[in-house]
Amino acid sequence: MTEPSGLWTLDFGLGTLAGEQMPEQLPEVRIDNFNEVALGYSQEQAIREARRCRQCKEAPCVSGCPVGIDIPGFVGAMADGNLKRSIAIVKRSNLLPAVCGRVCPQSRQCQARCVLGRKGAPVGIGNLERFIADWETKEGGVKLPAMAPPTGKNVAVVGSGPGGLTVAADCARLGHKVTVFEALHKLGGVLVYGIPEFRLPKAILETEVDVLARMGVEFRTDALIGAIVSVEELRDQFDAVYLGLGAGLPYFLGIPGENLAGVYSANEYLTRSNLMKAYLFPEYDTPIRRGTNVAVVGGGNVAMDSARTAVRLGAEHVFLIYRRSKEEMPARREEIEHAIGEGIDFQLLRNPTRIIGDARGNVAAVEIVKMELGEPDASGRPRPVPVPGSEYTIEVDVVVPAIGNGANPLLIRATPGLELNEWGYIVADPNTGATSMEGVFAGGDIVRGAATVILAMGDGRTASRAIHEYVTTN
Repeated sequence: MTEPSGLWTLDFGLGTLAGEQMPEQLPEVRIDNFNEVALGYSQEQAIREARRCRQCKEAPCVSGCPVGIDIPGFVGAMADGNLKRSIAIVKRSNLLPAVCGRVCPQSRQCQARCVLGRKGAPVGIGNLERFIADWETKEGGVKLPAMAPPTGKNVAVVGSGPGGLTVAADCARLGHKVTVFEALHKLGGVLVYGIPEFRLPKAILETEVDVLARMGVEFRTDALIGAIVSVEELRDQFDAVYLGLGAGLPYFLGIPGENLAGVYSANEYLTRSNLMKAYLFPEYDTPIRRGTNVAVVGGGNVAMDSARTAVRLGAEHVFLIYRRSKEEMPARREEIEHAIGEGIDFQLLRNPTRIIGDARGNVAAVEIVKMELGEPDASGRPRPVPVPGSEYTIEVDVVVPAIGNGANPLLIRATPGLELNEWGYIVADPNTGATSMEGVFAGGDIVRGAATVILAMGDGRTASRAIHEYVTTN
C-alpha cells in the first residue's frame, strides 16, 4: 500500500519497523531499475527518530550488536544535533557503518532488544547508522580514525569480505601493516558479488574500502591463496594470518534435473548480475538467462536477493518456493516485505521434488510437493514434512536454488594443518579466533557456516584483538 506521502510502508502483520518511516522507491517504479530501494532519512527525520531513544542505563541494544557499537552514545549525540560526535562514536567500533546500516539484520539483533519494541516500534537503529554514515560522506568526506604508531608487525588477511575488512581496519588502527589478499578482481567479498546494487550500492562499499586504503592497508586482488601461495608460506612472511574466506561452495537440492540448462546456484546467478554486471546490459554483455518464469528456492536473504534480481532482469513471474511458513523465514523482514511489494509469488509450505526439462535439455517446469509442519528440528523450527500425493508442476524456464553454502575446499585442501569440524569448516576458538595452526586465526562463514555480515564482523573484531596480543607478545 502507499501512504499519502508516496512512501511504501513495510508491514507484514508485524507493525511498522520504525517510528520514522524510511522513504523508498515505490514498487511499481523500482522493479524496473537497480537503484537503491531505500532512500534514507532526512536530517530532520533522523533527529526525530533519535529523540525516541530512552537512553536506558542498561542499554540492552548494545548487547545485541556483534561489534559492540555504543548505540545510546551515537543516538544521543544525534538527538542533540551533534552529528560529528555521533559518527565519531559509531566509528570507534565500526568502520563500515554505511554497509551495516543497509544490510545488517537489526530487527533480530540490536532493535530486537530495544525496550520501545515491547509495546510499539523499536528505535530505527540501523536506519540511524546508515544516515550518519551517509551524512559524513556528503559533508566533506569520510575522516580517518586515530591510528597508533607503527609497530613493525605485519598481518595478512585472506578474503576482503566483511570479517576480513574488519580485521584489516582494526589491525591498521593498532599500528600494524596489513595486506589483504582477495581471490576476485573486486574487493568486498559477499558484499560485492552477493548483495545486489538495489540493496547495497557498490559506490557505498568502495567509499568505505577506500578509507582502509588511506589508512595504509594494502590490497592484492586476483590472489587465490592456496593456489599461488600457501597459508604456511604466508605465515612465514607475516607475523599473523587471518582467514576470512567465507562459505562460497553452493548447496544444491539433490533432486533430478539440476543439470539442466537454466539452473543456477544463487552464487552464480548473483555473481553474474552483481560482480559481472549483467544488470547493466548492453553496457556489460555478461551471459545470464533472464527467464520469463523463474523459480527461486529458499527463504533467506540470498533467496530474496535472487528473486528480486529476477524481477529486475525482466521475469514476468517469479515464484519463491519455501518449505516452511513465512514465520520461519530467516530473511530480514525488510527483504520479505520488499519482495512481496514487488510481486514475488510466495509458494510457502512447498518444496521442489524434480526439475523437468524439454527435448533440448532446457528447464521447462518444476514439480513441487506441498509440506506441513511437524515437530521442531535441530534448528528449533518446525520440521517440514511432505504431504503424500500433493505434487503439482509449474512452468518455469529458470531455477535458482538459494538454500545455503558450504566451506570452499580450495584453500582448506591445500592446508592440511588446519583442524576442521565434521562439516568441513575451520575450527577456531570463539574467544580469540585462533586455529590449530600457530599464528593463524579465522572467523566468519568459514568458521560459522553461512551467517550474516555483522556476525562475520564481530568475529573479525574478536580476532583482531587476539592478533594484536599475539604479534606484540611473540
